[in-house]
Amino acid sequence: MKIGVVGLVHTHVHWILNRVADGDFELAGIAESNRELAKRYLKQYNLPMSLVYPTIEEMVDQTKPQAVTAFNTIRDHLKVVEICAPRGIHVMVEKPLAVNLDHARKMVELARQYDIHLLTNFETTWYGSNHHTLKLLQEEAETFGPIRKMVVHDGHPGPQEIGVDAEFLEWLTDPYWNGAGALTDFGCYGANLSTWLHQGTKPLKVFAVTQQIKPKIYPKVDDEATIILTYPESQTIIQASWNWNYNRKDMEVYTKNGYLHSLNSRDMSIMRNEKEGALGLEAPALHHPRHDPFAYLMAVIRGDIKPLPSDLSSLENNLTVMEILEAAKISAKEGRVVELSELD
Repeated sequence: MKIGVVGLVHTHVHWILNRVADGDFELAGIAESNRELAKRYLKQYNLPMSLVYPTIEEMVDQTKPQAVTAFNTIRDHLKVVEICAPRGIHVMVEKPLAVNLDHARKMVELARQYDIHLLTNFETTWYGSNHHTLKLLQEEAETFGPIRKMVVHDGHPGPQEIGVDAEFLEWLTDPYWNGAGALTDFGCYGANLSTWLHQGTKPLKVFAVTQQIKPKIYPKVDDEATIILTYPESQTIIQASWNWNYNRKDMEVYTKNGYLHSLNSRDMSIMRNEKEGALGLEAPALHHPRHDPFAYLMAVIRGDIKPLPSDLSSLENNLTVMEILEAAKISAKEGRVVELSELD
């Protein structure tokens, strides 16, 4: 399968560049106007500069990919779909789906009009621990009981502090290009996971608080965000931060009787009930093609996988994610609880 890459300014692009050597897909071309950036990355992976085109249109029209993966700014995700959808080219963007809800709705409309797959890639989608959590909640529903509370922690000490590339830092810390700061960058993970584990159910209400703890470093955006989602019978707390003192993507799911904690991509702590106490376990590894975003993308295009509306990469789930983020931005700005129905 021929897959194109749109943009190199999102450092997650190393994910696909590092996969080219596996040989299970052909890298059709790369759309990137920054030649110096392209030279730096392609030299690192021993790839020819002949792959690079200055615009998306030139790349897709000359190389005819079946799909593209977007590693440009979040604001430019809409442009990718506007160009690719009418050409019948499937698209996978890096999280979140869009820079705002208006863009997201336009992208959804285009994807449905032209019958293309539009997927969103989150690192946590490929965590065996998260999938084992869902499996146990379904297979041992009577033992655990329904979800009562979720707490999702995501983030790191800050993009500048961890040394992200200058090209990434420039747009990641600008609300025009990224939508917000930590709220967008890491709040989307919790919204995605909560929508998935609640089987696609939307929260009724959203309340968010954001802060600029490091305004001298991040003068334009929030670097700290807490988002509370209210469901009919449960609550999700999303803690998104550029102020953690370590890199973390972990999740706590509390049920009526016990809990399931995903400590990282593999390690878990589980308590079925307080009498038995907690036990640690290692989650089973995910198998091909559900272990990797690019194998998954190809399987979806081939029809080997038919995503459910609640699935982590699905269009429906990620439209809900965008509704949650939009409500969170309104809530943080206005200091009030926002009902999701307000966004209709």
